[in-house]
Amino acid sequence: MANKSFDAIVIGGGPGGYVAAIRLGQLKQKVLVVEKEYMGGVCLNWGCIPSKALIAAANLVEKAKHADTMGISFGEVKVDVTKMQAWKGTIVNKLTSGVRSLVKGSGGEIVMGTASFKTANSIEVKTETGAVEVFEAKKGIIVATGATPIAIPGLTTDGKTVITAREAVSLTEVPKTMVVIGGGVIGLELGMVYQKLGTKIIVVELAEQLLPGVDIDIVKVVEKALVKAGGEVLLKAKAAGLTVKGSTATVTVEQDGKKRDIECDKVLVAVGFKPNSANLGLEKVGVKLDQRGHITTNEKLQSNVPSIYAIGDVSGAPYLAHKASKEGEIAAEVIAGHKAIRDWRAMPAAIFTEPEVATVGMSEKQCKDAGRAVKIGKFPFSVSGRAMAVSATDGFVKVIADEKTHEVLGVGIVGPEASDLISEAALAIEMAAFTEDVALTVHPHPTLGESVMEAFKHALGEAIHIANR
Repeated sequence: MANKSFDAIVIGGGPGGYVAAIRLGQLKQKVLVVEKEYMGGVCLNWGCIPSKALIAAANLVEKAKHADTMGISFGEVKVDVTKMQAWKGTIVNKLTSGVRSLVKGSGGEIVMGTASFKTANSIEVKTETGAVEVFEAKKGIIVATGATPIAIPGLTTDGKTVITAREAVSLTEVPKTMVVIGGGVIGLELGMVYQKLGTKIIVVELAEQLLPGVDIDIVKVVEKALVKAGGEVLLKAKAAGLTVKGSTATVTVEQDGKKRDIECDKVLVAVGFKPNSANLGLEKVGVKLDQRGHITTNEKLQSNVPSIYAIGDVSGAPYLAHKASKEGEIAAEVIAGHKAIRDWRAMPAAIFTEPEVATVGMSEKQCKDAGRAVKIGKFPFSVSGRAMAVSATDGFVKVIADEKTHEVLGVGIVGPEASDLISEAALAIEMAAFTEDVALTVHPHPTLGESVMEAFKHALGEAIHIANR
């Protein structure tokens, strides 16, 4: 590369890094992106996108199996997993190539290689060819290296029988039995994909509930669906041992002081992620990390070294692609000299289980722990005409509002299209709305969105299609 000096350098081409690069290009900054493996990062290659493609396919299989309740019969549903994976691959390829085009189209350059800091304003990159090149950034360097799955001592993954999410999205055969270690987002999302395709799943979770951090009444709806479909849930349990013989694994689970051996075809280890902050040379330039290895940042996404920024998973929870993207935009604007800070009031999250879960703002438990008096509004999908028409009546919309002021503090949804419905709630919290603001907004009929309106009305004691307390 002839010119090795840039206005900004982005380390990592995931949903935080590539967005930062595009925004920098839009702001007329000369930018370089360094990616060590593949553009699009975990999200596009083996995280958000491929998993949601498989979830959509599995949901279609499930609907086809039960379509006879609507008077529709297909006969036996057959699944060609190899073809399904090929279909998923076309989506991933289209998106990753699109990311490359967008970065280059905005004037950015891409180098494939492994980066480490040389100084606070320069990096060394070992490229794919083995050559080492030095690149300088005049205005700032953004670290967007993401996170990687946590390994559990004694539960070493082999990529074949004992796998992580990376391998789970690319299986070419449906296992008969799968032990899922970790009842969080990834474990449940991917476990329930294979459950719908015919796998018996056993979820082992150390905490007292699945999806730790989510209100228990919401979680119970998902747990009930998982068990009803033939799954097993072991709470306050831990994987105490693992042996693999050929293509069969035996997981020793300890629960209530008792041990139980479970044989299975696959073990999915999904106990969380850790930040990719090692081997970047951060200590060389004096960048501070927290106890878990995250780069600590201020409201402008700057580390304690002003020329070095951090965004996305490497800068701390929540580990969400859209959080990384938003931070990428902010860091880019700061570097380009614009006024921008991390100032959102709430960050929405979506979990693609069956049924879906989506949350934004404070949970009921968080409000109670903070000593806030709240008013709860709930509307079940079981009385929604639209939910009945699409045969998806499990779950509800839950609104948490300040008891006195009626300010919207949080919303939780478990049920059909929760991931799409939550955006209205996110906007309500972002604009500091009150319960009345949403309750008085006319929602079209018949839609799932009406359930959001009714939940807000219920918080006020004014719900029409459900009894008020």
